[in-house]
Amino acid sequence: MLDLLRQPWPWWTSGAAIAFIMVLLLYFGKYFGVSSNLRTICTIAGAGKRVEFFNFNWKAQRWNLLFVLGAVLGGVISSTWLKNDQPLQLSSATVEDLNAIGVSFDGNLNPAQLFGATAIGSVKGIAILLIGGVLVGFGSRYAGGCTSGHAISGLTNMQVPSLIAVIGFFIGGLATTYLILPHLF
Repeated sequence: MLDLLRQPWPWWTSGAAIAFIMVLLLYFGKYFGVSSNLRTICTIAGAGKRVEFFNFNWKAQRWNLLFVLGAVLGGVISSTWLKNDQPLQLSSATVEDLNAIGVSFDGNLNPAQLFGATAIGSVKGIAILLIGGVLVGFGSRYAGGCTSGHAISGLTNMQVPSLIAVIGFFIGGLATTYLILPHLF
């Protein structure tokens, strides 16, 4: 049975699972979003005593903390017990695109050249993580949520601000891919 779970699942299984979760959330009147958990964690740590944004009833968001805990546990389970030792299959066009920007594909989901200890421990790696983290943190706060919250929950609820945010995410992703990323590596 475990060997069956180690095989790649069809792409649509995650879509069906997300749709099922969204139906449940809509039924119970909840909204999905991962970045809101940072606000909740900061509130639990006492940030509400200094910054008004963090002064809210965090106990109403306990379910969302459990969701993120489940996502982390799911990642641990899939990367340990359900790990497939076969190299990742990427299209030759993607491998060529990676080579064009100086990234050597090594068969891993997270190439060591980008995510290994050497890369992350370098000044350049730390700068990329720091700047990226600030931009993601600022962007998710400024946009009123993260990509998952807007793209999955906001669009499901037909919220126009979420549609605008998702369009902005795609424009930003395309600009980063074609204008910024080639100059980083």
